[in-house]
Amino acid sequence: MIVRSKPGLREILFALHGTILVQILGRLSIIAVVCVCAVLAALTWPGLFAQIRGIPFALIGISLSIFMSFRNGACYDRWWEARKLWGALVIACRSFARQSGTLDEADRAVLLRYLCGFTAGLAARLRGNDEPAVIRAHCGEGSWTTSPNPTDAVLQQAGRHCLELAASRKITSIHHSLLEGQLVALSQVQAGCERIVTTPIPFTYSLVLHRTTYIFCLLLPFALAGMLGWWTLLPVLLASYTFFGLDALADQLEDPFGLEPNDLPIDAITRTVERELLALLGEADLPPPLEPQRYILT
Repeated sequence: MIVRSKPGLREILFALHGTILVQILGRLSIIAVVCVCAVLAALTWPGLFAQIRGIPFALIGISLSIFMSFRNGACYDRWWEARKLWGALVIACRSFARQSGTLDEADRAVLLRYLCGFTAGLAARLRGNDEPAVIRAHCGEGSWTTSPNPTDAVLQQAGRHCLELAASRKITSIHHSLLEGQLVALSQVQAGCERIVTTPIPFTYSLVLHRTTYIFCLLLPFALAGMLGWWTLLPVLLASYTFFGLDALADQLEDPFGLEPNDLPIDAITRTVERELLALLGEADLPPPLEPQRYILT
């Protein structure tokens, strides 16, 4: 996630790092080359593009912008839902830690380390990393090392431990139901995140917008070259920057758990949960909080 202060005029005009321009610079370069070729052809053979008018492109551009706004809205909804799910995860972990405050230190330490393992495992699962390895760092060896869903296996183990505490009368049935409620909330968070990961925006919908954007930006120079000459570069590159930028931004927001600049800071949220839970266990040597690197917080 990009973390920057409100940009001033200098940043608006010249900022590159953390902006979408870096991702679309290659495409803009291709459009610039096409513009130069179109202008040279118009200057060499006057009237070559006389029958190509700009009005159809204006209508197509308006339609394209409307459809692109729909896609960007859908992708932002996925991003925002993912952020709310991880916010719910933080709330559930804090609530579970508070509700387990009456347990003896050994049992509480086991449960809170399960939560650390669950959070780290979920982050690894969503990003395609090694789930068992990050879970093992908090919880040691267990059934999760061979489970097809290691993160859920950790949560199940935490639930079994709570049942054992209730069976041995270390906690009451009401206390157990409160703890189980937070585990259910964590399970819902995992299911929601997996739903986002396994249900992308329909491929055909994205493909139509990609193709239309490329065709529009590649043909626009030929409609303007005869009228504007070398000034064709300005409106064409501005329109291409807008369309390609929105297209690239939607691609990043579609997968909110990735490592692109505009994706969610999953590692930072995981580290926050880890620090808070370990601090409750009395550990003084806590891992440092993650800070933005060149304005990007992962």
